[in-house]
Amino acid sequence: MKKALDVKHINPFLQSSVSVIEMTTQTKLAIGKPELSSMEFPENTFILQVGVTGVLKGQVLLCMTEADAKEMASKMMMGMPVNELDEMASSALGELSNMIMGNTATLFASQGIAMDITPPISLCGKNLKLQIDIPALKIPLIDNGVEKIGIYLCVTQD
Repeated sequence: MKKALDVKHINPFLQSSVSVIEMTTQTKLAIGKPELSSMEFPENTFILQVGVTGVLKGQVLLCMTEADAKEMASKMMMGMPVNELDEMASSALGELSNMIMGNTATLFASQGIAMDITPPISLCGKNLKLQIDIPALKIPLIDNGVEKIGIYLCVTQD
């Protein structure tokens, strides 16, 4: 198993996630307590996975319930009802992950840390179990006491 991400590199991911989500969905978020986590998702879950390359390497996952993903996509599309995670809704959420991770890369660049990202992959289903050889640090983003998004940082540094 590879070494987990240095704690000093967590804030750019959180800062970008909170600011971009608040800007695009008008949802005020609080940051929950980080914890090491397995990547098992028994409920209907929507996952956006973005690869990280450069000095930092690994995967970042934005995980939410299917219902929360529909709600977030609806807010991103100016309140248009989203009854299923079709191509348009998945594309909107994929763009959300691009904005978050692009902003994160910019914050790291301002610290002299080169980081690039891969295009997002979306997964949707029940009883998903993902495996990676980097410990998964889960950080919940909370709205009114309820977790809306789990950020899984599976990233290490060269």
